[in-house]
Amino acid sequence: MNINDAVSQEPIPPIPAEVFFGNEYIYYQIVTKRAFSQGSNFEYFALATFSADYRNGLKANSMVTIGQISYELGRGFGLMGGADVNSFSGFSPIIGPQHTYASKEWLAVTVVSYFLNGESDLKLFGIYEYKPAINDKWTLYNRVQFIVNQSLSYNSHNKSYLYLRTGLKRNSVIIGIAANFDWSGPSKVYRENYGLFTRWEF
Repeated sequence: MNINDAVSQEPIPPIPAEVFFGNEYIYYQIVTKRAFSQGSNFEYFALATFSADYRNGLKANSMVTIGQISYELGRGFGLMGGADVNSFSGFSPIIGPQHTYASKEWLAVTVVSYFLNGESDLKLFGIYEYKPAINDKWTLYNRVQFIVNQSLSYNSHNKSYLYLRTGLKRNSVIIGIAANFDWSGPSKVYRENYGLFTRWEF
């Protein structure tokens, strides 16, 4: 590889890992998004989250792991296939459309997943970040993240959440305030969590 090839390569996006210390439970998340190679239309996306209740209430703990391979069709639109493993509907292969937009200040990832399971779940997932620079050292960080999961076979609600973050970033570290709002099951049992989060971008 010559110098020109090295300079022309696209920068590798960071792998963000987050820990949220809330008033009710601790929450952890890590995200990976990578192209197979420079200029490839194939990408790999993975997201893993876990929350643990401080009172060691095992039924209150939850986990979501998503792994998918996508092919970009153009202008950020693509098709994906993969697997979803979670504590509310188990394991299932998934397929569906997605859209991704990324710039220095904005990140928007929207995925519609159809679950190839007995309940024929349909899930809408989104991560949206706004990161304007304050000065040459500090950046404002904001994120909205959500999931809506519905069983089509039973026409019932499985899981939905809304996660909000705002904070300050310097170098690869972000510190700020956070709020999680969760609704679980057909009766939409509600749970909320407030506190501080820290995030590292490896």
